[in-house]
Amino acid sequence: MDRLYKKLEAYGKSDFYPFHMPGHKRNPLSVAGDFSVQQDITEINGFDNLHHPETILKEAQENAARLYQVQESFFCINGSTGAILAAVSAAVKKGGHILIARNCHKAVYHAAYLRDLKVSYIYPHEDAELGINGGISPQRVERCLDENPDIEAVLLTSPTYDGIVSDIKTIAEITHSHNIPLIVDEAHGAHFCFSDYFPVSAAELGADIVIHSLHKTLPSMTQTALLHRCSERVDRNLLVRFLGMYQTSSPSYVLMASMDACMYKIEQDGQRMFAEYTENLERARKRLRKGSCIRLVEPGDPAMNVFDADRSKIILSTVHSTMNGRQLAEVLRQDFHLEIEMEAENYVIALTSVGDTEEGFDRLCTAVEEIDSRDSLKYSEEAVKKERCRCAELNSLMRISCAMDALSERCTLEESIGRISVEFAYLYPPGIPLVVPGEQITGLLIKNMKRYLEQGLELQGLSDMSDSTILVLARDTREIVPKKSEGKVKIQE
Repeated sequence: MDRLYKKLEAYGKSDFYPFHMPGHKRNPLSVAGDFSVQQDITEINGFDNLHHPETILKEAQENAARLYQVQESFFCINGSTGAILAAVSAAVKKGGHILIARNCHKAVYHAAYLRDLKVSYIYPHEDAELGINGGISPQRVERCLDENPDIEAVLLTSPTYDGIVSDIKTIAEITHSHNIPLIVDEAHGAHFCFSDYFPVSAAELGADIVIHSLHKTLPSMTQTALLHRCSERVDRNLLVRFLGMYQTSSPSYVLMASMDACMYKIEQDGQRMFAEYTENLERARKRLRKGSCIRLVEPGDPAMNVFDADRSKIILSTVHSTMNGRQLAEVLRQDFHLEIEMEAENYVIALTSVGDTEEGFDRLCTAVEEIDSRDSLKYSEEAVKKERCRCAELNSLMRISCAMDALSERCTLEESIGRISVEFAYLYPPGIPLVVPGEQITGLLIKNMKRYLEQGLELQGLSDMSDSTILVLARDTREIVPKKSEGKVKIQE
């Protein structure tokens, strides 16, 4: 059986001359820089078509499905973003109603806009000290579905960016009892299936569609993802239709070959690779647990409703130091040449994967140990007064599509309190909106946004790049704002 990546390598070394796209003509001298243009081709004879796969691409996707033990897998070269857009569009009719966790990636909200969906939210539990979102309660899902029989699908993020895993098996059973599908954005969990050290994948727990970003935690190139169809609850024809809409008609063979090579590598050598990886990871976590100022976070607080956690995410708390997350990330970058995945107000995330080396783990541990020993970091109540994080839960008064398309006006952040936002604001990464179009802005939201900016965190989404104003619904708009909350579901237990 031909492997796409091998065939592409061989073709790149052949004497075929390209009187076709792309314009660099596989000529390294035609581009500035060192790029593998010899393998960058278009849909030519023998290389199949992603939007109508019949041979080598069809086999490559079938190989992925066998490896993940699902009904069908689709290559997504527009990352998990394109997969999320397609999954939501296929599962919920235009103008329909979807239930989502409020800590979903911005792509979920973009799907709601594109399909003019009514959205109901369930807020996750949270850790007020660190500001980390916890899990989604199955009981909350069930109550919301009981109260909203028109909901057509449920979408959750598990694991979260911080590695928090919800009880997917129970939630899947609940959604199926209401005859609707469960979509799980498991973008950060593509590695779950390959080692018992990690949580069980949603693909094994009853989810109907599972989305994996291969490039996040497996050896695959940026922008590569898989959409897994695990049941018949979402129409396959619709999935194919929307994947064709949300992905380019000229998919990169370099990216597709990267996915194929990743699957082959894991299939052939994954057992050894994951054994070495998890051994190195656990050794590093044991060293990092000894910190006094910079502390390894072990999510497990029952109040956060943490069902399970992905230990590949090394979360280092700065709460007991004189630093904030951004400052710790800067020291790691400047003093030790270590780039951290994410910096938050009170912690940083070091994302690890099967591609990490023992030397890399040792560098991280040594750096954190050295920083932790500095006298300037020693915490005291007098030296450091850190405000506990409080999530700004907002009322949704309009559909996202109505708000984004309505007449708007610009006002300062302070003047926006009480108004309805018509644009997003989010910290990136992870890209979870602090405010969604259609939601009513509160004083706590503005307070949080200002605190993030003061700490140097990166606020995105606002059209004003200075982050001093926000677009809100115009006072003279003719849009009718319903009196009843459109989408917020806040159920006290």
